[in-house]
Amino acid sequence: MRLSGLGFRVGGLDILQDVDLEVAQGECLGVIGPNGAGKTTLFNLLSGLLTPTAGQVEIEGRNLAGLGPAPRARLGLGRTFQSSTVFAALSPLDHARLAALARAGAHPHWWARLRPGDPAQGLAVEAVRAVGLEKLADRPVAALSHGDRRKVELAILLAGGARTLLLDEPMAGVNREDVPELVQLIARLRQGGRTVLMVEHHMAVVMGLVDRVAVLHHGRLLTCGTPEEVASDTTVQAVYLGDPL
Repeated sequence: MRLSGLGFRVGGLDILQDVDLEVAQGECLGVIGPNGAGKTTLFNLLSGLLTPTAGQVEIEGRNLAGLGPAPRARLGLGRTFQSSTVFAALSPLDHARLAALARAGAHPHWWARLRPGDPAQGLAVEAVRAVGLEKLADRPVAALSHGDRRKVELAILLAGGARTLLLDEPMAGVNREDVPELVQLIARLRQGGRTVLMVEHHMAVVMGLVDRVAVLHHGRLLTCGTPEEVASDTTVQAVYLGDPL
């Protein structure tokens, strides 16, 4: 993924400005910054929920200009959100099946059940197993813990064929004891060359999981480097009120 001069301006105010960044295939990049730094705006631009007022986004050499969220998803770009977006009455397998059907170009309905030989069945079952929810595959999401709901969101991305994953605060609302398992799961998702961009306020998670860290401040890219480089950067420490990362 390549971002070139990416910007978003509203009413004369630059929410995001001149962001140049290249993320290699298979890389895990953490995006951090104080509240209001532009992190969610960046993800909204990448996923197609917002249209840049400057610059462009490329994935695998293709300019994504003019493409909304659905076409980008078909190109392999998947996203989760800060707040859980799963349906309480549906099961993990239902969610994965719908994503697999959409990937195949079908018009899925939540009430349509899987049948033996359905091409979406294998994808859905595999995705649920990959996130460790096979024993809960048929249980309504309403009965799952918040950490397991986060796993359902990841299963949706896998079943939908996402190769570039935008994870917006995946640890938000997750019990502390469930965080290590979710970190391990995200690390496994990189297998097979998947690329991960992750916004996360849990600094221990970021520094222990990512290859590089991009720091946003007032809508600009302050720096980007390895976790060690960023943690020792005095300017970054000042942005975080002088507290070591």
